[in-house]
Amino acid sequence: MEEGKKEISVVVPLYNEEGNVRELHRRIVEACSKLGKGFEVIFIDDGSKDKTVEECKGLSPLRLIKFRKNFGQTAAFDAGIKAAKGDVVITMDGDLQNDPNDIPLLLEKMKEGFDVVSGWRWQRKDTLSKHLSSRAANLLRKILIQDSIHDSGCSLKAYRRECFEGVDLFGEMHRFMPAILQLEGYTVGEVKVSHHPRVHGKTKYNWKRGVKGVVDMVSVWFWRKYSNRPLHLFGGSGVFLSLLGFAVLAWMAVEKVIFGASLSERIWPLVGLFMILVGIQLFVSGLLADIIVKNYYKNHGKMNYNVREIIEQ
Repeated sequence: MEEGKKEISVVVPLYNEEGNVRELHRRIVEACSKLGKGFEVIFIDDGSKDKTVEECKGLSPLRLIKFRKNFGQTAAFDAGIKAAKGDVVITMDGDLQNDPNDIPLLLEKMKEGFDVVSGWRWQRKDTLSKHLSSRAANLLRKILIQDSIHDSGCSLKAYRRECFEGVDLFGEMHRFMPAILQLEGYTVGEVKVSHHPRVHGKTKYNWKRGVKGVVDMVSVWFWRKYSNRPLHLFGGSGVFLSLLGFAVLAWMAVEKVIFGASLSERIWPLVGLFMILVGIQLFVSGLLADIIVKNYYKNHGKMNYNVREIIEQ
């Protein structure tokens, strides 16, 4: 191994974790030192308002990235991952609920050929409300995203560095990274990990983050199903709605001409016309989305496929 080479990068976002940061660093260094590999620890201060930054002083090895204000956990993960130099990137929370001693489990599972290994908090130490909201989110995730893991909300994950080439994280997308990478053709595994109750500080999860997570989940669903063919979704919906509108108007015409019915006080002619207009708008939106997606792939120098390797014999 080259001197100074980093094989493992541990990336941890922090927001008001003054009571956890020193103990967390100690546990990470202790766990990684036993691996016999070069490692680095990257903390991202996400605009903490307490003494989190002060508590980081004197800790070594450590690279501290300080945000000007609170931008959110996903932005912190993105900044840390982009700064990472290791061949494998380990992500985890800064609240001591993830256990650094589980890092070897992730790395061992990765040896089976997986590009991503996600932790599964199979015995969670959270409140009842978090349990219920998590179960509801997981059910919705299985319906929309259909990924192969049990616990997308667990931040303890291991990624091969190449997974993040050309990938930018927004919103609450960090929890859906395994699903996004699976769409790109990367292999995803899972291991059971420990989960500890929070001792210091307050949880950062609330109903607002839950709503954002659902919105991002729908975004991932769209990207999974229609990222390279949005016209099929919008155009298909538009054609169906327009045909339905024409059918309504045709039936109204039959009633008027054949049965002599009065249409002056009936709402169905307006409903039919509305369906046709909305259908046309959806179809046009599909055409525009199709153009935008093709330009996206072209400008990023990529296509809607991912080559793992080329073998010449």
